[in-house]
Amino acid sequence: MMAQFQFDTAQLIGVSSAMLIAAQAVGAAAGNMIAIHNIVAASATVGLLGREGQTIRLTIIPTIYYLIMAGLITLIALHLVGMSDPLMAQ
Repeated sequence: MMAQFQFDTAQLIGVSSAMLIAAQAVGAAAGNMIAIHNIVAASATVGLLGREGQTIRLTIIPTIYYLIMAGLITLIALHLVGMSDPLMAQ
């Protein structure tokens, strides 16, 4: 849904649009890890109704790690390695 916005932003700031869109997809997946409706559905499935808060508190730690590592990999690829955009190679 946000891919065109991310693509345009990448072009404006002069970085790889494919890498920025991939980073946005990783962020969306991370948000899905702690989405309330997913936590409620998983809790109901395994019989942990009423313990959603505890589940979110336990899930937030790997989510933060996941986001930090993905962000660092993206920054390294864009700025230190200088990864170019394979979609716009000329």
